[in-house]
Amino acid sequence: MDDKLVWVDCEMTGLDLTSDRLIEIAALVTDGDLNILGEGVDLVIHVDDDALAAMPPVVQDMHARSGLTEEVRRSTVTVREAEEAVLAYLREHIEAGAVPLAGNSIATDRRFIAQEMPELDGFLHYRMVDVSSIKELCRRWYPRIYFGQPDKGLAHRALADIRESIRELKYYRGTAFVPAPGPSTDEISAVVTELGPA
Repeated sequence: MDDKLVWVDCEMTGLDLTSDRLIEIAALVTDGDLNILGEGVDLVIHVDDDALAAMPPVVQDMHARSGLTEEVRRSTVTVREAEEAVLAYLREHIEAGAVPLAGNSIATDRRFIAQEMPELDGFLHYRMVDVSSIKELCRRWYPRIYFGQPDKGLAHRALADIRESIRELKYYRGTAFVPAPGPSTDEISAVVTELGPA
């Protein structure tokens, strides 16, 4: 498996797979040190006014404040065109099925991608790196790291959210993970011995 990560973030009209729609998708690829490769892609997808009117009030407010709702109305990009653009960017940097998907609460985005962009879903590796899982573990095991994390911008826009997720993983790498090259073979063996048989 490649050491790169595919970062994707989506904005939707809500979280209901049966009625809500993708309205923005962004993607970046990072190398093993979390350096961004290329320019990435960020696309606003057109949906009709009925889909926008059906958004829950909290989502309507969030997308209105970020300016996304008006951008969706002005956009001429279809879901298929957005999928093709994301795939074109990814193909410049990775092989199909070789790189895990990464992001915050990425399973939600993955479900919408699987439903609305099946070719993109098939291109991605089945594994996922969810930064929010690391956050939850730090909250439980390393509260100083959890409470000391840098503030997020909370833009609720896809590309900005990806950049924040990459920054957040860099923070955890520098605070919660053992510095490279990692523990010695003896230290690893001691942990395995302490765990005992499966």
